[in-house]
Amino acid sequence: MKIGFIGTGVMGTGMIKNLLKAGYAVDVYNRTKEHASGALNAGAYWLDTPAAVTQDSDVVITIVGFPSDVEEVYFGDNGILSVAHSGQTLIDMTTSSPSLAKKITEAGATNNIGVLDAPVSGGDVGAATGTLTIMVGGSETIFEKVKPVLSAMGSTITRFGEAGQGQNAKMANQIMVAGTMTGMIESLEYAKHAGIDLPQMIATINGGAAANWSMTNYGPRILQGDFQPGFAAKHFLKDLRIALDSADEMKLDLPATKVARDLYQKMTDELHLGDLGTQGLLKVYEQS
Repeated sequence: MKIGFIGTGVMGTGMIKNLLKAGYAVDVYNRTKEHASGALNAGAYWLDTPAAVTQDSDVVITIVGFPSDVEEVYFGDNGILSVAHSGQTLIDMTTSSPSLAKKITEAGATNNIGVLDAPVSGGDVGAATGTLTIMVGGSETIFEKVKPVLSAMGSTITRFGEAGQGQNAKMANQIMVAGTMTGMIESLEYAKHAGIDLPQMIATINGGAAANWSMTNYGPRILQGDFQPGFAAKHFLKDLRIALDSADEMKLDLPATKVARDLYQKMTDELHLGDLGTQGLLKVYEQS
């Protein structure tokens, strides 16, 4: 089986390397070729457009930045759907909007092209180790067909229903992450100002009822002054905006998520720190 992969950022590169380790041939495209060097050095093959990557692939996977990027990659002049054909499967693993996932699925259905929305959670660590959590929306038949491909990249793979439901599941996930990220930062800030040993505090929290992934993975990075992105704040802000827009459509109020959105909005739009990792939220508190 030949795989086309579009998007060779921090997440995509780790995922491509695991597909190669699993024995798949992988063609890749990225907007900036230099950023594909990690995947190319691992054995992937470069092609010049999304259409070229799609042409001879059995499965095409995308993980790009924003819904506008997804739209361009799928519907642009040299996009995936300009050449995709019957029997292929397209999997968008970008965290994007449920409505866009449905639009891609409907476009694929006209030519008997299978489409899944399959956003992921687990950050750069999960991408590198092949232990991502993958949330899937789309046909159960298509899901079962490509499950071995997904299993090369993730360890927890769940189908939640038809098109768009993978994205809805990811929104629920990101709402939870928003709470753990703000809780982690405020917990560490409180402990620091109270004069508590921070490594000791992190170990204690992770040994009790307050244990969480954010503290385990990002707490030590913060203590080391490491704000490099496992997941960039600007992308998390995008996710929270999608979640709140979707909640508005359901006439659902999520006040705590709005607070997290506002904090990341300040970090990204006012302090211009959106390229830092989500743990860089600490900078907002330091500015205050």
